[in-house]
Amino acid sequence: MNKIFSKPTEDPLWLKLTLGIIAVGFIAIMLLMPLVLVFKEALASGVRTFFSAMVEPDTLAAVKLSLLAAAIAVPLNTVFGIAAAWSIAKFDFRGKTFLVTLIDLPFSVSPVVAGLVYVLVFGMQGWLGPTLAGYDIRVLFALPGIVLATIFVTFPFVARELIPLMVDQGRDEEEAAATLGASGFQTFMRVTLPNIKWGLLYGILLCNARALGEFGAVSVLSGHIRGQTNTMPLHVELLYNNYDYTGAFAVAALLAMLALLTLALKSFLEWRYADELAASHRH
Repeated sequence: MNKIFSKPTEDPLWLKLTLGIIAVGFIAIMLLMPLVLVFKEALASGVRTFFSAMVEPDTLAAVKLSLLAAAIAVPLNTVFGIAAAWSIAKFDFRGKTFLVTLIDLPFSVSPVVAGLVYVLVFGMQGWLGPTLAGYDIRVLFALPGIVLATIFVTFPFVARELIPLMVDQGRDEEEAAATLGASGFQTFMRVTLPNIKWGLLYGILLCNARALGEFGAVSVLSGHIRGQTNTMPLHVELLYNNYDYTGAFAVAALLAMLALLTLALKSFLEWRYADELAASHRH
């Protein structure tokens, strides 16, 4: 009886081992094994073949397009995320709950459905397609369509990272700054931004990783034009369907390396600035 009450939260050893084995086994089978197999297949024909596949013109074009789309979408989503989080956390207005619901919409709507919606809007049989065509503006099967699709699937990440952080911090510091005569821009740069910088950075990292890996919505809007509108995920599919397994796994390995780089950067920041992060969460 005394043993039971001495450590009421102590779990049995067999339970700890069982849960640990299940967790490690699941991670090994579902995450680590596929990752290892990607790199194994990419290097199966040798390092020289791997790098030859990486420097093919179509592959370089896909890499360039993916990076360009992410370079446009991520800053736009960052601005939107900051504005949305600021509005929701710092002000009271009608429709706040509805705004939060709209921010979460890409999490519940299939990316393919989002792509089809853009086709209905910007296609030649859509609402704006004929008008834009009259001005020689192309959205579908071009960079603008790919950027729109990328923005749609990634815009919740920054906002969703910042909203709970800014709500938890409250409005006291901003109100104090306004009382002392600071402008809205000064308040944001000197008070709000330093308090949210780590959450903002995490949101940007997640947004960038999602942008580089998006497939469904981009697939609908890109037209799969090899060397022109294929992003890296689309190029992987094209190479695999053409039985170019070495090339497909080489590009897939590049995507995996970018994901690992994002994870490593996030982990490094958490380790290097652990004290500041803890202080930010206690704030």
